[in-house]
Amino acid sequence: MVKIRLKRGGAPKKPHYRIVVVDSRSRRDGMPIEELGFYNPHSDQLQVNKEAVEKWTKTGAQLSLRVASLMKKANGANTVTAQAH
Repeated sequence: MVKIRLKRGGAPKKPHYRIVVVDSRSRRDGMPIEELGFYNPHSDQLQVNKEAVEKWTKTGAQLSLRVASLMKKANGANTVTAQAH
């Protein structure tokens, strides 16, 4: 199963995240299939390639709960769904 989730980066106690497409069995910071954007919680910066996210969700990728909430924030509450595991 393919998932769209966050990959952590940055210094200790100063994280930033990349929004990536990965196999659900891979580790959190493992090699992604594709990078779709980034999120910096300190400055509240969010950049997402929405077309690529739609392409991956149409092919069966599932969004993590946090990425789904970030997509709602980016889209202004468009239809984005996620499933809890």
